[in-house]
Amino acid sequence: MIAGTHSRLTWSLARLLLTILLLTLTAYSQNFKVTLLGTGYPRPVMERFGPSILVEAGKEKLLFDCGRGAALRLYQLKVPFPDLTALFLTHLHSDHVVGIPDLYLTGWIFGRSAPLRVWGPEGTAGMMSHLQQAYRFDIHVRRDVDEKLPAQGAAVIAKDVGQGVVYQNGELKVTAFTVDHAPVKPAFGYRIDYSGHSVVLSGDTRYSENLIQFAHGTDVLIHEVLDPEAYRAGDNLYTAEQKQRVIDHHTTPEQAGAAFSRVKPKLAVYSHVVPFNATDLMAHTRETYSGPLEVGEDLMSIEIGDKVQVLRASK
Repeated sequence: MIAGTHSRLTWSLARLLLTILLLTLTAYSQNFKVTLLGTGYPRPVMERFGPSILVEAGKEKLLFDCGRGAALRLYQLKVPFPDLTALFLTHLHSDHVVGIPDLYLTGWIFGRSAPLRVWGPEGTAGMMSHLQQAYRFDIHVRRDVDEKLPAQGAAVIAKDVGQGVVYQNGELKVTAFTVDHAPVKPAFGYRIDYSGHSVVLSGDTRYSENLIQFAHGTDVLIHEVLDPEAYRAGDNLYTAEQKQRVIDHHTTPEQAGAAFSRVKPKLAVYSHVVPFNATDLMAHTRETYSGPLEVGEDLMSIEIGDKVQVLRASK
């Protein structure tokens, strides 16, 4: 009798432990997290590194744009370079791609043994091919002479894509859509859907009807922003005419607010903040939008589920 009771208790305990394990694994597989690696623009400042966003969906890690310091941020977050699924580019402006050589070569040195996968607008495949040629001396020495690193880690699989689904695996789907960053063409935003939730990344754009259409029903909308008054009052690197041309192909806080009001995300977030020290973004946005809003900071994370939670990096 005692032995039977002990057996039943052991079996019950085993089932309880198995249930806890399955729940833990399910929660892990449904993890959906966005981290702003860099929220700046071409100006090299420590407060805001170049544009780059990490999206973690279950076990997959997707990188969107690779501006200045992206590899440093990944290393700072202890994200192993080999764990990156792929790099997706919104457009080929230098501030969005200048970090690629570091990610490509340093990632290989630090353990990547498979090709770096890169998807982006027309010109992406050509750029990556020329990048391999530019670093052919380093690649040769590290692959064939010195460290004898795995050859596949120095390979690149790059593809020019258009509007539509560009990556899908199980519950994870990445959709590219065109935005209006003219005269820079083509330029994309991205929608990432995972496990019944989604985040939309605007890329660089004016107010865009196509973005609003693709962002319908999203949990989080991360949008670029430019404050014209603060930008005009900044340094004298550009003439007034040059500054106006820049303003004309970005989105003001009032325009972004109007887009947020139509999309109605659970949370709106600013990234690619121009100028880096703009202080009146919230006030200007409130002229057209009254919903949840955050001004993004480097290393800010957003956990997306039934609730949306913002985690700011400790200073």
